[in-house]
This record gives sequence, C-alpha cells and structure tokens, in this order.
Amino acid sequence: MTEQAIATALACLIAHLLADFVFQTNAMVAAKRKPQVLLLHGVIVFALTALALGGNLIPAALLALAHTAIDALKTYAVPAHQRDRLWSYLTDQLAHLITIVALVHYAPDAFARGIWADHSSMLIPPALFIAGLVTATLAGGPAVGGLMLPHKAQAQPDGLENAGRMIGLLERALIFLMVMIGEPAGIGFLIAAKSILRFDTVKKNQKISEYVIIGTLASFGWALIAAFATKAAMNSF
Repeated sequence: MTEQAIATALACLIAHLLADFVFQTNAMVAAKRKPQVLLLHGVIVFALTALALGGNLIPAALLALAHTAIDALKTYAVPAHQRDRLWSYLTDQLAHLITIVALVHYAPDAFARGIWADHSSMLIPPALFIAGLVTATLAGGPAVGGLMLPHKAQAQPDGLENAGRMIGLLERALIFLMVMIGEPAGIGFLIAAKSILRFDTVKKNQKISEYVIIGTLASFGWALIAAFATKAAMNSF
C-alpha cells in the first residue's frame, strides 16, 4: 500500500472512530430509529471525513452514505435485544472498515488531493496514536459490554451507575499509555490493584467473581491488542 493510500485510510478511520465513539452520544444511539437522528449521525460522519481528507467532499459523501446505510440496516433489521451483543457490534464495525477499504481502493489519493497533503508525514504518527487510543478505550467498551451482556442480569455487581463502564475506560487508557511509553510491566500492578479493590465484593459470590474476571481479562486483552498494534504501526513510520 502506498503512503497516499495509507494516509487516506487513516484519515477515514479517524473520522469513523470520532463519529462513532466521540461525537455519538448514548442518547443518539438510543434514539437512532428516528430518521432525523440517523441522518444527523450521517452528517457528522460526512463532516469529520471531509475535514480529515482536507476538504475532499465526494469521497467523504460516499463514505457517509455507506456508513448511514450500514447503521440503518443494523437499526431496523437487527432485533433490539440483539443490537448490543458482541457479534452485532463486531459485524457493524467490520462493515464500516470494509467500506473504508473500498474507498481507499476507489480513491487512494483522496487525502493527497486535500489541503493536508503537504503535511502527511507529520500528521500520520499523531493520527495513529489518536486512532489507537480511541480504539483501545471507547471502542473497547461496547465490545466488552457485548461479551458480558448475556451474564449481566445474573452477576451484575451492585455499585454506582455506569461505574463499571468508567473503570473499564480508565483501565484500558492506562494499559494503552503504559504500552506506548514502553512500560508494560506496570500493567501487572494495575491487575493487582484491581484485584485488591474488588476482593471483598467477589469473594462473597462466585457468579460475580467469574463475571468480574471475564470482564477484566476481556478489557485488558482488547487494550493490549490495540496498544501493541498501534505501537507497531507507529514504529513503521
């Protein structure tokens, strides 16, 4: 793959990650059956993709249309009780990635024809870091949540609302940063600290204990894969 194609793919990927995980709120996800909400999300995808591609509007519009079509299919064709499952989430994200690959094949020089073209070598490393960070943290939440959804009703520990989501987000961010600064050994201390803090809760209930262990391993595994993949990609530039 040429550097132009890599820059185009990375620009589209960042726009997708920001649109799906930063600028799409939980309220928008819950109300996505409303056409105006689905359309708003499509407009956000278009705006972010156009910005990332340096003002190249036609590829941005094509990608936004494909993104909206995929979201519409998931929203209206997949039963509500299945939309948050891991398979549904991964299938949705894979479909979006396929459209990005298709766009790069169709217009590999989309980034090179934008206003950022002269700065691609300077922009690629921070863009890779941002893409990796969002993937490790925000994109990891629905994946882990989808994996644990079948067991949530039986073993959900009592606690603050959304506390588990916030804990998972923070732990994945710390893992990502430890790997990126070359200190993966610190992850062991993070595991030990979480084990100590959760010990009193999990020792009283085997289901809760297994729920926490599976969720923790899934969260850590997702963050580690994202972090090492990001580091390898950045080292290649």
